[in-house]
Amino acid sequence: MSGLIMAAQLLLGLSILVILHELGHFLAARAFGIKVEKFYLFFDAWGVKLFSFKRGDCEYGIGWLPLGGYVKIAGMIDESMDTEAMKQPAQPWEFRSKPAWQRLIVMLGGVVVNIVVGIFIFWMMTFKYGETYIPNSSVLNGINPGVIGKEIGLQRGDRVIAVNGKKVIRFEELISSKVLLGNTTLTVVRGKKTLDVKVPDNILNKVSDLGIEEFISRAPLLSTTVDSIIAGKAAAKAGLLKGDQILAVNNVPVKSNVDLREQVEKFKGKTADFTVNRAGKTIDYKIPVDTAGTIGFAFNINEIKQETIKYGFFAALPIGVDQAWKTFSDNGKGIWKVLTGKIKANKAFSGPVEIARKVYGGEWIWARFWASTGFISIALAFMNLLPIPALDGGHVIFLLIEMVKGKPLSDKFLERAQIVGFVMLLALMVFVLGNDLFKVFFKP
Repeated sequence: MSGLIMAAQLLLGLSILVILHELGHFLAARAFGIKVEKFYLFFDAWGVKLFSFKRGDCEYGIGWLPLGGYVKIAGMIDESMDTEAMKQPAQPWEFRSKPAWQRLIVMLGGVVVNIVVGIFIFWMMTFKYGETYIPNSSVLNGINPGVIGKEIGLQRGDRVIAVNGKKVIRFEELISSKVLLGNTTLTVVRGKKTLDVKVPDNILNKVSDLGIEEFISRAPLLSTTVDSIIAGKAAAKAGLLKGDQILAVNNVPVKSNVDLREQVEKFKGKTADFTVNRAGKTIDYKIPVDTAGTIGFAFNINEIKQETIKYGFFAALPIGVDQAWKTFSDNGKGIWKVLTGKIKANKAFSGPVEIARKVYGGEWIWARFWASTGFISIALAFMNLLPIPALDGGHVIFLLIEMVKGKPLSDKFLERAQIVGFVMLLALMVFVLGNDLFKVFFKP
């Protein structure tokens, strides 16, 4: 069932974004009197379509190949590769008959809509839910680094107080792109020492394989203070009370909930010695540990405070704009790291399967759906701006060259460039889909 939910969310999210993207091209073309012959969600490859109707001079429909969508603009070399129509004399209502600046606006229409949609979603999400975060000042027991974090020098219980010299306000900053995308220096307090830990600029290669929890866990460490006792379990029978602080297990000091859990699990099915501090007095207990590695009490999760900032309707707008810009710039930084060899392409790029699994997830939560759709909308805007023929960015580059030269590039050149672009995009699709399937079947 979770697989169906993932697929349904991906299909709905992408369908919304594709329709709006193509609507941006459609409206811009119509505004300049350019004829639009087709408006399709998904591709009607080889003329096969699931549904279509004609209104005015434009055919609207749904194709069978769910790899995006398109608008067929008269007089333009595009996905249709309608070279026969291009051989006919140019008509005043065709794309090629319009000034370069108008054609440029038409080509940027889809990207602009994706950016506006992303900003709008982030704006509305911020207005409705606000911003909830963990103040870094409340993380008194420090962080719990995983394998990756330990490799770069982080230790359990470290308190990270600054990133690149700037004070950390929100705990979530430690697992944000600000840390993971660059040559980042973490200022760490360890006991009475303050030291710097360098985050290598290729760390995303390992995070992609092992997950963010193996860098720094999203859950900060708790103290070893007992918050509640489960009636009838070993802790209750031994006499532990709420507010007791466990100091050691079999004379091994424990400073956090993770330390304590690890030590207790070593005595599954056995009895362990617990040293407890109760109101300044040290007490020893012998407590049987069950086969699950527990003795029957809970930690105080409220030690980690969460704060929520609420915003009014207009005050939420700049927050949405900032989130959209960060998403856009993070995409740019990620691509640059791939191009410079800092991050491997198979670690950086995700296709539809990975997006469904890791972005949307297997549970339908509307807040997560819209947040994910906003993120993807900005990502689509960025990807479409890449200077690859067949993408909007490729057309934009050719139009800018035309505006500089004062005359258009030849139809033959544009046709060949379009073919090259299609081959590149097809290769990229095969790569990301194959990469997705490899991760599904060969990686946990």
